[in-house]
Amino acid sequence: METSKKQSQLHKVSEIELTYRPKVKASERVKVSNSQDVYDLLLDSWDKNKLEFVEQFKVVYLNRANKVLGIVTISTGGTAGTIADTKLIMVGALKANAEGIIPAHNHPSGNLNPSEADIEITKKLKKAGEFLGMNVLDNLIITIEGYYSFTDEGVL
Repeated sequence: METSKKQSQLHKVSEIELTYRPKVKASERVKVSNSQDVYDLLLDSWDKNKLEFVEQFKVVYLNRANKVLGIVTISTGGTAGTIADTKLIMVGALKANAEGIIPAHNHPSGNLNPSEADIEITKKLKKAGEFLGMNVLDNLIITIEGYYSFTDEGVL
């Protein structure tokens, strides 16, 4: 009896499903060509009630033609920070079969200067992307009045 109980427990495992369900036809996807395009896209999709209130971390996933596959909110934090979990960011990229990613977060304070933590997560994501064959194309810090692009500033 003990043996049959152990055998039945061996077959109880969680299913993991790898899917991407696009809601936009490929021909209708937005193409981004530069940091201003990404900023405009993010600003348009960001909850304006949170932009100057709490810090959020989002990622724009792109196909090979730089067309947007989707935008994912990775985390929402407090007024001074939020968590950017590399695994969650890369899981989203893998599920969307993304070729490129552009992480972004807001600074509720309005300060556009990157912190040491911002620089470190950028390096970490770039390294993870290289390992997985994906390009981290930029990293944006956004506010209601403007943005900081790691690529434009030569940091990435």
